[in-house]
Amino acid sequence: MNTTGVPTGRTGVELRHLRALAAIGDEGTVTGAAEVLHISQPAVSRTLEQLERAVGTRLVERTTRSLALTDEGRRLWEHAHAILARLDAALTEVRAGPRPLRLGTAWAVLGPLTVPLLQEWRGAHPDAPVRIHRRTDLEGALRRSEVDAVLLRTTPSPTPDVHCLRLMHERRVAALAEADPLAEKDQVYLADLAERDVALCTTAATTNATLWPEGHRPRTVDVADVEQWLAAVATGEAVGVTAEGTVHSHPAPGVRYVPIADAPLVPAYLAWPKRPTHPDTAAFVDHVRRTLRERNASGGR
Repeated sequence: MNTTGVPTGRTGVELRHLRALAAIGDEGTVTGAAEVLHISQPAVSRTLEQLERAVGTRLVERTTRSLALTDEGRRLWEHAHAILARLDAALTEVRAGPRPLRLGTAWAVLGPLTVPLLQEWRGAHPDAPVRIHRRTDLEGALRRSEVDAVLLRTTPSPTPDVHCLRLMHERRVAALAEADPLAEKDQVYLADLAERDVALCTTAATTNATLWPEGHRPRTVDVADVEQWLAAVATGEAVGVTAEGTVHSHPAPGVRYVPIADAPLVPAYLAWPKRPTHPDTAAFVDHVRRTLRERNASGGR
């Protein structure tokens, strides 16, 4: 017997404990978790207390007004999601056959290469479909096994459980209203945009004010999604800065994209777990590698 009261050699942790922690972390309240799980609030609280005794540490900080996961709680919350997702996937496969490979992506990542990449995969692997999943927290979704691989436009956080492959770099472009005088130029510079309001999309992480030198940074305007971002640009409310792939994935009436001559390039990465969550992960990674290699050999940027 250890200090937690749990017999040595057994965890005392059951799936119901993990489901409760996952729901508490997702919903942010015991009330919300109870509604999701269709059980009473006292039952959720008891289940959480049992889990904390089993692991021997506090997982949730509680006050009369708020609830938050501790660092240990957040790590176990991610593991709980991963375990439950793998279990659900296994049960689904047994009942209905293999599921599609879930590819998490940032908006417009890989630009004009995305559709040919998926079309060629489908032609070569007709019985192994890939489904696109948009996520704001791609690395978190991968850790929680909500997706099987992710395409990123930001350098992934180092982690021993994830493979990472740098695929390419994209130029940055300015998104401008067609009536904007800068829209007529062949290229612009960051200084040209420093006096403008710059729209930042909360679902993309390729641009922030640190692109500009300190003391010469523009005012930024947060927008919720790509539709609001495009609307802000088209109406002249703000300008945008984005990766070149957006030109191909999000053409829009009233918006013109112009290369930025002095902005750093945007990297694109493919990341996947070292213990794959889908049997076709390795084949898909090889397909991406081969497609990029052939693209580079043919002179593509």
